[in-house]
Amino acid sequence: MKLFKSLLVAPAALGLLSPLSATASEVNLNEISNYSDIESMEFANSFSNDDSNIKTPLLAGGEGLVDGHSHDGSFSETTTASFTVDGLLGFEDDDDAAAVDNDDNVVATYSFQLDLNTSFTGEDSLDIAIDAGNAGIDAIDEYDRNGNGDGLTVDGVVYTFPVGDKMTAFVGDNTNGSNLFTKACVYGGPGDMLSDCGDVNASIANTGWARGGVAIGASYDFQNGLTAAVGAQTQDNDVFNEEGQDAYAGNLAYTGDNYGISLTYGVVEEMTNNALTDEDDKYTALNAYYTPDGSLPSISVGYEVGNLGGAAAGADEQASFMIGLTWDEVGPGSAGIAMGHSNTVENADELYQYEAYYEYPVNDSMTVTPLIYTLDAAGANTDDTSGAMVKTTFKF
Repeated sequence: MKLFKSLLVAPAALGLLSPLSATASEVNLNEISNYSDIESMEFANSFSNDDSNIKTPLLAGGEGLVDGHSHDGSFSETTTASFTVDGLLGFEDDDDAAAVDNDDNVVATYSFQLDLNTSFTGEDSLDIAIDAGNAGIDAIDEYDRNGNGDGLTVDGVVYTFPVGDKMTAFVGDNTNGSNLFTKACVYGGPGDMLSDCGDVNASIANTGWARGGVAIGASYDFQNGLTAAVGAQTQDNDVFNEEGQDAYAGNLAYTGDNYGISLTYGVVEEMTNNALTDEDDKYTALNAYYTPDGSLPSISVGYEVGNLGGAAAGADEQASFMIGLTWDEVGPGSAGIAMGHSNTVENADELYQYEAYYEYPVNDSMTVTPLIYTLDAAGANTDDTSGAMVKTTFKF
């Protein structure tokens, strides 16, 4: 078993030759010498202090940091931080021309994310995502990790709060209007193309400006397995006005003991040459999953149809499809296989992707996930794209 672990960890270690990433569940940064005049650093399991008279600045000056009763510079007792670090190693083989064929090389990259969470009432939640990484390279981008560079970037700010006993609402920036939607899918593969479970556009998460605008939404729990949700997003500089591009969506889902089904409908306003048109793109996605008893795998299925309002006749309809199987226990880890196609325009060939992964927990804080996949190529005499990669995730 020690040899097996070593063989899994070895390729992951190569992926960590670049700066790496890690995930920490509840870390307390009491004092950071780089940002204050202190000379020591202490880590704890919360942001609370045994001595209420001791202030714990996170940044120089500690502006905006509060405890449960004051605004005098200390950390809130309800604030937690979670760190995620991924080391990525892999390659992709396709049919690119020699001049641009860089993804046949073995590539090592990293991805880092810091998630801050705090609550002011015990029922609400303010969440801030900060990330960095160089994982946007072609040969490794199927993992869809952070690729904006080594500098830390705020990737999302979301405030979620209850409205009565059964309703929840949120408002945020750099996030998706479908944050409170329930998608009936339990497939957890690490690949990017099939991670939407067939719901590629209806949840308005993949619009061109989806992660750069303002989003709002609300959900209602009927407390009998049935939930309903709505969401919308808009551009920062044209918030829900006639000149800006907006997107709206609704979601209805039912979740049973070992199955679920959901229906999602989304509308995205079309823009041409930075101007709104009279046409909208409309999408409908149906998802379902079933988890049988025993050792049989769970199955997830998703199908989406879309009507592209501004497209020419004969090319104004498209479809996406996905089916995946997940085994929760395969040896010491879990595994899954899936296939599907994405945004296939009518009368065009369905270019399927096939993938398989295995998730192996080396210990409580480290997971190794290898992935292999192949993607059908368009056109005759063109080789399919295939790839193999390993992701090592750290939690601390």
